[in-house]
Amino acid sequence: MPDTTPTDGPSPADGIRPDTLPTGGPWTGAAGRITGLGVSQGRAAGPVIRMAAPPRLPAPRTVADPGAEAAAVVKALGAVAADLAQRATAAHGEAAEILEALAMIADDPMLREEAEGRARDGLDAAHALDAAFTRHRDALAALGGYLAERAADLDDLKHRAVAFALDLPMPGLPSPGHPYVLVAEDLSPADTAGLGDDVLALITARGGPTSHTAILARGRGLPAVVACPEIAGVPDGTVVGVDGMTGEIAVGLTAEEAAEVRERDRAEKARLAASHGPGRTADGHPVKLLLNIGSAADLRPDAEGVGLFRTEFLFLDRKQAPTFEEQVAAYAEVFTQAETVIVRTLDAGTDKPLPFLGLPEEPNPALGVRGLRVDRLLPAVLETQLDAIAEAAKATGTQAWVMAPMVTTMGEASGFARRARAKGIARVGVMVEVPAAALRARRLLQEVDFLSIGTNDLAQYTFAADRQHSTLADLLDPRQPALLELIAMCAEAGREAGKPVGVCGEAAGDPLLAPLLVGLGVTSLSMAPVCVPAVREALAALTLQECRERARAALS
Repeated sequence: MPDTTPTDGPSPADGIRPDTLPTGGPWTGAAGRITGLGVSQGRAAGPVIRMAAPPRLPAPRTVADPGAEAAAVVKALGAVAADLAQRATAAHGEAAEILEALAMIADDPMLREEAEGRARDGLDAAHALDAAFTRHRDALAALGGYLAERAADLDDLKHRAVAFALDLPMPGLPSPGHPYVLVAEDLSPADTAGLGDDVLALITARGGPTSHTAILARGRGLPAVVACPEIAGVPDGTVVGVDGMTGEIAVGLTAEEAAEVRERDRAEKARLAASHGPGRTADGHPVKLLLNIGSAADLRPDAEGVGLFRTEFLFLDRKQAPTFEEQVAAYAEVFTQAETVIVRTLDAGTDKPLPFLGLPEEPNPALGVRGLRVDRLLPAVLETQLDAIAEAAKATGTQAWVMAPMVTTMGEASGFARRARAKGIARVGVMVEVPAAALRARRLLQEVDFLSIGTNDLAQYTFAADRQHSTLADLLDPRQPALLELIAMCAEAGREAGKPVGVCGEAAGDPLLAPLLVGLGVTSLSMAPVCVPAVREALAALTLQECRERARAALS
């Protein structure tokens, strides 16, 4: 394994991690190299093809019949919602859930009423839609955080609705008739979810490590690089090599070099496909390799359990909360198929808006009512969920593990643990996503049975850097020593208490970072299913002592 010693201030502009660069082979003959943020492992090579530009809005036209324009607005929004809902039906897992959420946005009554109103005031349908979407988009962008990323989703919905109103084809993926590397300014969730087998890799000028592009690319095992503005200068048809692990893009490969990249990728995939069994280091130290899932559809047989069951996906496409019975059925379906399941209670709030919650708008949602804090306003939501988890565990004979997100204080941890245990839930834990929780890890473990570190949010709050901000990606690098120190603090507290401490952030699925985390003392790693083989092999190549040495070097 290469040395992964971090620095305090790496920047995407400075190039990629030199310790992870492939040496020799197809990269050496390339005409040039550019770098972005690698978000999904794997390599690919092929010609660049760009997403078509969105429809151009013509000059406003004189409206003779405002009522007809208002009707055209409703028809356009309905067509977009129906199209996305149909795609959701054909998709699976996270892709289906994201498409369902987008269909809900297109069908939102407030958006429809505003666009209709602008049409009745004299705008033609296309301009009425553009104005309504733009106002909602600007409002979300001003809020920052997760909602700022949703602003990009509104752009995509606007383009689709405007295209329908203008009787133009809805924006979509290119179909050149041959495999290609897809390039876009940013990729919408709808397009990412609909990628065909002819797409070899993704490159976007914008985006971040937790964008929908990154999440869905990882889920499909598709190499992806985001936050690469230099890709704008690469002409269509140029053959590039993409390394989704390092973020490196080799520009101007020959046919022979591209073929060698593909062959090396095939060989690596074949090697990983042969990987099986529990996670452990070369000298036999066990490390549980668990899955991050949104539903039973995401489960895979060759895993040691579920480290993060994101229950909010059950709530996403709902205008009303799912009933007790619906929740019991969804949880039981997962419990019957996995030996260990750690359920995260609803991680929602104004940074992950769910219509039925009816939470008030906030000036800074990332620092507001989210995660467990929703319980302060709506305690019945958590109460019903805990009841449903307990009932599903009882019905399936499973020992459920439950954890709360965004825990900050001892009072929150002890209150959650008391309520969960009163329902008969035996294993209760909390997420460590804010520095306050990491600093009090020893005390937290006097109240709960385990900790799970969410590195995405912990990095955001540690470095005061928006996790969606592509230009701050260096601050969100999980190799930053300050973040590793917080993880080490939690792991040491777990060792002293004899209780497990896992990581379920994106860092857990990175085969270069996984040995560092194990060296820090982490006992389990939870990740997207596609990441498990590479992490298993990375750990199997090193002894526990070697992992510890790398961790010490990283902390220094």
